[in-house]
Amino acid sequence: MDDLWITEDVQKMLSKAKHQPETLSALLYAFSLMREVGITPTELQTVILTNHLSEMVDRSLTGERLSDVDPAMFAGVSEEALAIADKLVEHIGNLAESEKYVISIHFETAKNN
Repeated sequence: MDDLWITEDVQKMLSKAKHQPETLSALLYAFSLMREVGITPTELQTVILTNHLSEMVDRSLTGERLSDVDPAMFAGVSEEALAIADKLVEHIGNLAESEKYVISIHFETAKNN
């Protein structure tokens, strides 16, 4: 892979994804969104994000839905992290609204490195 954020460990996680091309597409899109706002995740954060995206893509394709979450629980998440999450959920498609809040934590954590 040409992207420096796709390390050997990230490649291993991608190889375990049920829907590898779609997961890679979502991951690269997430990277572009993070780079636009100057967020740089650690390698561990990238591996964990890859796993989460793999699960999101699977839910998108199978129609499985996450349970609803209370948006108030995510009041401490920045608008920036929520905006990235919202764009990513829209990009993947066919996901519950709660996905945005759950994935936003990854971007907020990386923002605070």
